[in-house]
Amino acid sequence: MQKRKLGRSGPEVSAIGFGCMGLNHHRGPALRKEDAIALLRAGFDRGVTFFDTAEIYGPFTNEEIVGDALAPVRDSVVIATKFGFKDGRPNTGLDSRPQSIRRMVEAALLRLKTDRIDILYQHRIDPDVPMADVAGAVRDLIGEGKVLHFGLSEADDQSVRLAHAVQPLAALQSEYSLFWRQPEASVLSTVEELGIGFVSYSPLGRGFLSGTMGQNTSFEAANDQRKTNPYLAPENRAANQPIIDAIQSVAKEKKSTAAQIAIAWLLARKPWIVPIPGTTKVNRLEENIAAAAIEFSEEEMGKIDEVFATITPHGDRYATAPRPQAQK
Repeated sequence: MQKRKLGRSGPEVSAIGFGCMGLNHHRGPALRKEDAIALLRAGFDRGVTFFDTAEIYGPFTNEEIVGDALAPVRDSVVIATKFGFKDGRPNTGLDSRPQSIRRMVEAALLRLKTDRIDILYQHRIDPDVPMADVAGAVRDLIGEGKVLHFGLSEADDQSVRLAHAVQPLAALQSEYSLFWRQPEASVLSTVEELGIGFVSYSPLGRGFLSGTMGQNTSFEAANDQRKTNPYLAPENRAANQPIIDAIQSVAKEKKSTAAQIAIAWLLARKPWIVPIPGTTKVNRLEENIAAAAIEFSEEEMGKIDEVFATITPHGDRYATAPRPQAQK
């Protein structure tokens, strides 16, 4: 597996990471814990060294799985987790008060079975807590060695700049894919200017870009968040078929899968972008990892951009259509 450095101050990680959320949260029936642990270790055995979790996944149990899985190889991996919701539960509102950040970190260290968190993200911007206070709290934890690097998730340009001025950011994590390209509007240029890495979650558009979803695909599990994603509504899956057709055309030329093209495209965008696809299956894990070997020339990237310039995506990411919030 190739390695990439997250920005100027961040850690070196595998070019493709592992988004752990779907192991037991928001993606249907949870894997048995022993199976989830085996899958994460399989990822490490195949070269993955970057694993992403959060306290709200589960809540809390996802961090426990990651901790158990990676304890034997702790010094060879980079673990990222996130704070920012009251009591670690997304339906209780935001909470990035310094005392809450510290309490979350102390608990997460126990669940992760480690003495430090490699990257600590603010999961969502809390408009009620000044960014200087948030970044200052993380800076203190870095000074104590409990956190190594600071990151933001789904943040706007202003918040990135405010945070970075207090404690340099290693990474910004946001959704970014051939379907959802909103980060290109401004924030990608901001992180490039400041020397911050970019971590792409949902690089496969919650599975849509794999080309395996049809108009009749259903999400039966009560906890499968995809059933509420507007762009995965049956009518939008049909309307977005040109996106899949375009990706599959490139995949045919490259003798690869649509999922691999979607991941490889992100890798080709910038050397400091790291996608973190998630999966519950070893064969999909291996498929994702193999995308790191696919290369695009500038001419090929230009042709892909030309094709996608003629395609309009249908549907938003969430029913409430959130956008990165600005800090006061």
